[in-house]
Amino acid sequence: MKNLSRLLFTLVLVVSFSNVNAQNEDHPWAIGFGINAVDFFPVGESAPQGEYFDEFFNAKDHWNILPSLSNISVSKYMGENFSLQASGSMNKIEKYGQFGNAVPNVRVADLNYYALDANVRYHFAELIKSKKIDPTVGVGGGYTWVEEGPYNNNFASGNNNNGAGTLNGSLGLTYWFSENIGLSVESRYKHAFEEYLDSHFQHTAGFTVRFGGTDTDGDGIFDKNDACPEVPGLEAFNGCPDTDGDGIEDSKDSCPNEAGLAEFNGCPDTDGDGVVDGSDDCPTVKGLKSLNGCPDADGDGVADAKDKCPSVAGPAANMGCPWPDTDGDGVLDKDDDCPKVVGTVANKGCPEVVVQPTQKVIDQLNSYARTILFDSGKSNFKKQTEEVLANITAILKEYPDSNFTIEGHTDSVGAKSSNQLLSERRANAVRDHLVANGISKARLTAYGFGEDYPVDSNATRKGRVNNRRTEIKLKK
Repeated sequence: MKNLSRLLFTLVLVVSFSNVNAQNEDHPWAIGFGINAVDFFPVGESAPQGEYFDEFFNAKDHWNILPSLSNISVSKYMGENFSLQASGSMNKIEKYGQFGNAVPNVRVADLNYYALDANVRYHFAELIKSKKIDPTVGVGGGYTWVEEGPYNNNFASGNNNNGAGTLNGSLGLTYWFSENIGLSVESRYKHAFEEYLDSHFQHTAGFTVRFGGTDTDGDGIFDKNDACPEVPGLEAFNGCPDTDGDGIEDSKDSCPNEAGLAEFNGCPDTDGDGVVDGSDDCPTVKGLKSLNGCPDADGDGVADAKDKCPSVAGPAANMGCPWPDTDGDGVLDKDDDCPKVVGTVANKGCPEVVVQPTQKVIDQLNSYARTILFDSGKSNFKKQTEEVLANITAILKEYPDSNFTIEGHTDSVGAKSSNQLLSERRANAVRDHLVANGISKARLTAYGFGEDYPVDSNATRKGRVNNRRTEIKLKK
C-alpha cells in the first residue's frame, strides 16, 4: 500500500499543476479512470509464458482483473493530433501463465502490481472525420513494480517488490457519448528491461472526461477561437454579436440596433424603395432614389410633397404645374410673344402673315426635326418626341399650300443596306404621323438616304449623333 500511496500522490500533483481541460484543440486536457487487466501469457517468452498474442483474449484463464477503480490517467493534447498521457495503475496478480494445455493457468498468491507510465499517442479522429470515434496508437515508457513470486525473483535486491523500466506500445479507442464524456479502452504491451520482471500486456477500460477551455463570455466559443471574447456572440461570426439579428455582425453593421439588409450594410429600408431609412425623406412611402425616397405620382421629376400639381406633370420651374397657353394656339405663354392672340408656333405665338414659309420657318422645322427621337434600331418614336411632332404638324398646317419633303439619314454604324432601310422607315414614319394628324398626304414626300449624306464625321460619337437626323425641306 505504500507504493499505491506514492502512485496516487504523484497523480494528484500532475492534476493539481495542470490546467486540466479537454483532449483536442478546444479541450487540451483529459482525465480518465477505470479498471485494468494484466496478462503475462501472450508475450513470446518461455513457459509459463506463451507465444506472442497466444490466447490474447482468454480473459478467464490469463487476465488479472481488479474489479474496482484501479487505473487513473491524465493526458494533454499537444497539437497536430498528438497527445501526452501519464497514467498510474494497481492490480493483484493471481494468474501468471500456463504450462501446456493441461494446466490452463498458473496460480500465484495475490502479488501486488503497481505501474506509472507515460505515453505519446496519435489520434485518428480528425483523419477519419469523426467526432464520436477516436482511435489512437501510442508509444512510451514507464516503471512497473510486481511483488516477488515464484516466477519473478530478484535475489540481489532483497526487495519485496521488483521494479523495472518498460518500453510500451499501445492501441486504444474512445467513443465520445457527448462533448466531454467518453468510454475508453486500450491495450498496452509493456516490454521489461530486467529479467526479473516479465514483459506483459495491460488492458484498461473506463471513462474519459474532457474539460477545460476558456469561454469568458459564455457563448460556447472558446476564447482562442473567439474574435470577440468579452461579448457573447454567434459561432457563424467567430463569437462576435449580431444584436439586431439581421445576419450581419455588429462590427460590419452600420445600423447594429435595427434589423436591415446586407446590401445596405445592415440598415433598414422600410418602404423597399432602395433608399435606407436614415437617408429617406419619405421612409414609410415608396419613392425614387433621385428624390431621396419620396414619390412622384405624375413623373415630372418634382416630389409630390413639393409639387403644386402632383397629379399633372409640369416643370420644376413652375412648381410641378404645366405652363398655361392662354390663347390656345399651342404656344405656351412663357414662349408666346402674343399670349392673348392666336398665333403660330413658327411665329412664336403671333399670327403668321407670310403665305410661304420663310427660311426661318424651314430652320425652325428642322430644328424640331433634329430632335425627333426613335427607339434604337427601330422606327418607333420615343415618348418625348410627341410634342416635337405636334409642333411640326402645327407649322405645316400654317402653310396649307406648301409641299414638303421628309428626309431620313443615319450614321455609318452597321450594314449600309440596313441603314438605308432604316432611314426610309423613319422618314415614312414621320410622314405617316403628320398625315394621321391632318396634313394632306399629297403635300408630303418621304425619302431615305441612309448613311450617304453625313453632316459630320462618323468617327466620333458626337458626329454620329449629328448624322442620325430627320430633315424637312420645302418642295419647290
